[in-house]
Amino acid sequence: MRTPEKTPSSTSAATSPQPAGTRHSWRYLPALVGLAVAVSQILTGVDAEGVAITVTAAASCYLAAAALGRPWVAWAGILISSLAVVLSELAGIPWWVGLAGYAVVLVGVGLRGPTPRRVLADQSLALLGFGGLAVAAVLISPQLGLALAGLTLVSHALWDYRHWRRDDVVSRGLAEFCFLLDVPLGAAAVALALST
Repeated sequence: MRTPEKTPSSTSAATSPQPAGTRHSWRYLPALVGLAVAVSQILTGVDAEGVAITVTAAASCYLAAAALGRPWVAWAGILISSLAVVLSELAGIPWWVGLAGYAVVLVGVGLRGPTPRRVLADQSLALLGFGGLAVAAVLISPQLGLALAGLTLVSHALWDYRHWRRDDVVSRGLAEFCFLLDVPLGAAAVALALST
């Protein structure tokens, strides 16, 4: 028995597959945006404070996603942590005080929510570690501080990779965005510190 052949007119345009290049090109957008942000920061000038803010804000995004149990919250965390930094500066207090207050709120929310305590503890300790090194970087000499901030940011890329590989806490896109931001910017900071 012969099966009927499908003609182009029998397949609707709505169900036809997209070209392979179109379907997969959006997959790389977070990584490309992360790289673009890194290049932009490098071109406008790399300093210890800017790199320290970047690594601390990145770690707070992971904590936000963990506290609320929603990977997409990490993207919103970029905006909220940036706002915390700006509001701190406008209030005349150090940026890390604003981010620390934001972190305390996140931990409080996480303790009341369904987030497993282990996940919340891991992300809280990561923020404490990366943030502590970042704050130390801005309090020591400019050259050494720049190197420390850069090394801290590059080490955060390992955290990004861990989450990308396990596909947990944050989306893979966010981990890719962070990785492609952390490595070039951190490496540029270390290179600049060593060259001065």
